[in-house]
Amino acid sequence: MRLCCPCHFGLESVLKYEIAKIGGEDLRVTDGKVSFTGDENVRARANLCLSTAERVLIELIEFKATSFDELFEGVKAIELERYIGPDNAFPVKGHSLNSQLHSVPDCQSIVKKAAVERLKSKYGISWFSETGATVQIKFSILKDVVTIYLDTSGVGLHKRGYRVKSNIAPIKETLAAGIVDLARVRPDTTVCDPFCGSGTILIESALKALRIAPGINRRFAAEKWEQLNSAVWREERARAIDNVDREAGFHGIGFDIDDDAVALSIDNSRKAGVKSRIRIEQADISDFKQPDNSTVICNPPYGERMLELREAEAIYRQMGRVLGKGSGRQSYIISPHEQFELYFGANASRRRKLYNGMIKCQLYMYF
Repeated sequence: MRLCCPCHFGLESVLKYEIAKIGGEDLRVTDGKVSFTGDENVRARANLCLSTAERVLIELIEFKATSFDELFEGVKAIELERYIGPDNAFPVKGHSLNSQLHSVPDCQSIVKKAAVERLKSKYGISWFSETGATVQIKFSILKDVVTIYLDTSGVGLHKRGYRVKSNIAPIKETLAAGIVDLARVRPDTTVCDPFCGSGTILIESALKALRIAPGINRRFAAEKWEQLNSAVWREERARAIDNVDREAGFHGIGFDIDDDAVALSIDNSRKAGVKSRIRIEQADISDFKQPDNSTVICNPPYGERMLELREAEAIYRQMGRVLGKGSGRQSYIISPHEQFELYFGANASRRRKLYNGMIKCQLYMYF
């Protein structure tokens, strides 16, 4: 089957590498997503193991439609009965951009009607209770090209299960995982975060270093689909557990000026099962001393969200004074401030454009 994984803009190459590692084939990269082919095992493995994907979609069909009739017939031709049983709920949602079929509610209604007509003819029933497991139908219409998907993940893959609570401006787990990949965190890496907040960067670093599948402690929508083989999920979970590197030498060090953030980070690391690998303390950035041969990965306060801009700039200056240089020290800092390097006091070795939510940022890489 053909699968598709959306991701943060800027992380497409990272996700492509992850998908290739789990056995995805015929990879195609476009802005904000990677599509690929794989069997049932790869589909389950993608949900369990991909750290930068937002969800895993089954790509059912792609066709051109400039009228509601064409949209209806295109959807009605799909073998939906392969995935949707007579009792399943099958809600529809999607989006349209630069297309003649621009009304999303109308498109939603047509897709639903076509799905109902298809399933009525296959099951010989005229009414669907939709009381069973949910099989979410998604549509995308871009420049009159319609793509129909089924969402196998359910809740977004960034919901690992360890972060029930978060601080005022958390970084999304999938974005943190992408930065961890770009920082080349290895099994023996020491990662420091002097603004640890909810602990997300440190936890994602630990999961990566220890080869712990990020979805190992949660469930996915497609596990409840009767049409799919449930044994595949058990097989892939067992495979993920066997893949954990318990001998890895990873160590995480976190600081935050806020006592509540420290307590939250400790609690989240416990829920993620990596508390023994992470030490978190209350401290100001001015007291930070970066160990030799360590990597700083951090999401410092933004003036737009948490502090006045001048206070944020003062923090950037302080970071430039205390973050280590030489002796194997590296730093990866995400910030929306266009003059970050000026306040930090050094030009980055490399920069990469990323989006933290709707905020355009740069990942400033010093190595």
